[in-house]
Amino acid sequence: MADAPTLSIRRDWPRPDAATLAAFAAVPTGWVVDAQGRRGALHHAIHALTRATRIVGHALPVWSRARDNLAPYAALSVARPGDVLMVATDAHEASSVVGDIMLGMARNAGVTGFVTDGLARDLPGLDAVGIPVFARGISPNSPMKDGPGTVGLPIVLGGVAIAAGDLVVADGDGVVVVPLAAAAAVLAGLAEVRAKEAAMDDAVRAGAAEPGWLAERLARPDVRFLD
Repeated sequence: MADAPTLSIRRDWPRPDAATLAAFAAVPTGWVVDAQGRRGALHHAIHALTRATRIVGHALPVWSRARDNLAPYAALSVARPGDVLMVATDAHEASSVVGDIMLGMARNAGVTGFVTDGLARDLPGLDAVGIPVFARGISPNSPMKDGPGTVGLPIVLGGVAIAAGDLVVADGDGVVVVPLAAAAAVLAGLAEVRAKEAAMDDAVRAGAAEPGWLAERLARPDVRFLD
């Protein structure tokens, strides 16, 4: 029987078009979550490390074994402008998976963000590169470059299933993934979310001390007052 490959690489897949990316360009992550059934955010432990936090792009999923970054480097060979490197390490926390050198090369390849459930290093250098990095934390421990790993194949990152080409939106609140097939429906749902948020903002500015729906909800028979 043949040996298993060190790397399995998918080189091409559909991506959101420029109009779709532009439509999400200024949308807060919380609104994106609300527009897709209150779900899609990665685990809160995956947070912004860099001063830059805004990402709107498409997923380039990578799986790398613990303490290794051969697969993320290999992903640079297939990256296209607008891709976001989404690197699953099975939440490895003994070494970094990315530093400023890899991030700088990723930027040069057109990558617009780096998201991992592992760790990063070289924080000043990451900030200098200028594209957002989301990770579980920082460690100066460096990885090997031996594999195994996958590029362009489905992964689970931060509790969310991610396929190549899925829409990625990130800001200071976290990272949200929208399946490519659902992007149009989520975009349509954003109109309702935007209107609802605007109405609530107006209520707060007008002096409201509770939401308009609360009195009716508290009047239902499943609510018991004890005094």
